[in-house]
Amino acid sequence: MTKKERSWVLYDWANSAFSMTVLSVILPIFYKDVVAKELPSHLSTAYWGYGNSIATLLVAILAPILGTIAAYKGYKKKLFTFFLFLGLIFTSLFFIVNEGNWLLCIIIYIFAILGFSGSNIFYDSFLVDVTTEDRMDWISSAGFGYGYIGSTIPFIISIIFIMKPDLIGITTLQATKLSFLITSVWWFIFSLPMLKDVEQTQFIEPEKNAIKKSFIRLYDTFKNITQYKSIFLFLIAYFFYIDGVSTIIKMATIFGRDIGVSSNDLMIILLAIQFIAFPFALLFGKLAKKYSARKMILVGIGVYSFIAIYAYFMHTTIQFWILGFLVATSQGGIQALSRSYFGKIIPKDKASEFFGFYNIFGKFASILGPLLVAFVTQVTGNSRLGVSSIIILFLIGGFLFMKVPEHIETI
Repeated sequence: MTKKERSWVLYDWANSAFSMTVLSVILPIFYKDVVAKELPSHLSTAYWGYGNSIATLLVAILAPILGTIAAYKGYKKKLFTFFLFLGLIFTSLFFIVNEGNWLLCIIIYIFAILGFSGSNIFYDSFLVDVTTEDRMDWISSAGFGYGYIGSTIPFIISIIFIMKPDLIGITTLQATKLSFLITSVWWFIFSLPMLKDVEQTQFIEPEKNAIKKSFIRLYDTFKNITQYKSIFLFLIAYFFYIDGVSTIIKMATIFGRDIGVSSNDLMIILLAIQFIAFPFALLFGKLAKKYSARKMILVGIGVYSFIAIYAYFMHTTIQFWILGFLVATSQGGIQALSRSYFGKIIPKDKASEFFGFYNIFGKFASILGPLLVAFVTQVTGNSRLGVSSIIILFLIGGFLFMKVPEHIETI
């Protein structure tokens, strides 16, 4: 890898600590077992789903606007930095959350996700600035792959303290809170190469009334996307299938607690997933070069469709291990190849604008999935039925993606 490519990949190494600690494992368990323990189980799960939907709605609204502004020279890095520090600050604020503060926890969670997801809008679009088109599948997959390994280091440190808090003379609750500070520090340190080495090379020159003209260009960009029928069809398909993927990521730990998987088992299983996902993410990148990114995305959709069906029949920890393994085989690959597939078919000088729409499709989709799970779970009182309901998203997404032509002319 070049220096720019390595620095870009390292940001995945950095922010994946947030994915592991806040999105996937420690925070959901902390919320479920401590913060919201006085709430009925199905209600705490539903409220968590609603919180995810609110957070992703905010990102979805901001994504295309910010992406259009970031197309101007020098803006992308500034916006990336702002959202990075927003995420760092609010992740640290989980330290102040105590038992019964479930509403405060969800509010902090919403702003932390806003910072994390907002920075990722610009991080994704920097892919066209750091590498060449023929290397995008590999570099994008490497980002996800190394991100899985990077996320495990602060996580392992955190769970050692949580399981053995006497090692540093604190309580389990204090050790849990400390994990959020560890995550913020890790995220910050390994973001420094990205801040130092990566610059915007594909851009539009600054002009007067930039904000006003950004909204005009936003409208023009939307018209352009709809004119490229294959790109627009891909985005609609992506809207559905990536919704299912992100919903499983966000709701898996809460679901595991609902079916009786212990907190310690959940942390071990989700840690194992990171190690399993690492080679599979790289494998997806290699296989995409041989068979095409399109075929490998379809493989990922197929695996996730099976996962959604399988979730309905889950009752034991062993079954959750199997589900975790299946998720690990395709989670990084389907996300990485979707990102690089899109990056190869869009105008490079308007990457931020188009990735703004890429993210709005992804984030609006991420509202639907948790909302669907929350609604079905609340109405039926059955978390397994709620999770299985997302099979609808994979079926629609897969059907539409199969309509996308095998070869799309690069713009």
